[in-house]
Amino acid sequence: MSLKVLGVSGSPIPNSNTDRAVKAVLKASGLESEFVKLSDITVNPCRACKCCVEDNICKQEDDFPVLASKVLEAKALVIGAYCTYGSLNASTKAFLERLWSMRHQKNLNEGKQVVIVVTGLLPPITKSVSGTIATEMSMEKMKVIETILIRGNVPCLTCGRGGECKMSGARLLFGKGKTISSDLCIQVEDQSEVQKQIIQAGEILQESLSE
Repeated sequence: MSLKVLGVSGSPIPNSNTDRAVKAVLKASGLESEFVKLSDITVNPCRACKCCVEDNICKQEDDFPVLASKVLEAKALVIGAYCTYGSLNASTKAFLERLWSMRHQKNLNEGKQVVIVVTGLLPPITKSVSGTIATEMSMEKMKVIETILIRGNVPCLTCGRGGECKMSGARLLFGKGKTISSDLCIQVEDQSEVQKQIIQAGEILQESLSE
């Protein structure tokens, strides 16, 4: 049986909200799936060398060629990203850039369905980042069927110095008098609207890819 859905998370945080949301979509689909965390492998940015032009195979000696074979096999993708410094995080962007090797001439991923998952602190930025991914998917002629935006957490909640550091985003969010710890972190499982979207995305994938 060929792979139906490939989940790719660009979050480097162990067992992050992004990871768990991507995995939840895969589970909700009820289809054969695989999860890949980009921080567990090496996917460099595109070098624009154009060595892939003749055969649509990237020649960089990292882990992307293996990942590309999984992308090619999959009928749908669940792409998870997070916002950093107001933009798309680097590892997810590198992955998206490398898809170019599969696009030119033959457009190997045309028609694949995509679920976008983005975690961030500020809704306008999270929405903007999801739009960046959606634009890339449109250029690849893939179809975005659902976009899931998750409320994330400032890293200062878990760094151990968030209550005293003058640069702390946690102090900015919660005030100087608040005890800063991981107990203040918001979990994706507690975001009811997100959970509804996860189930809906899984159902759409299940219905469209079960044939």
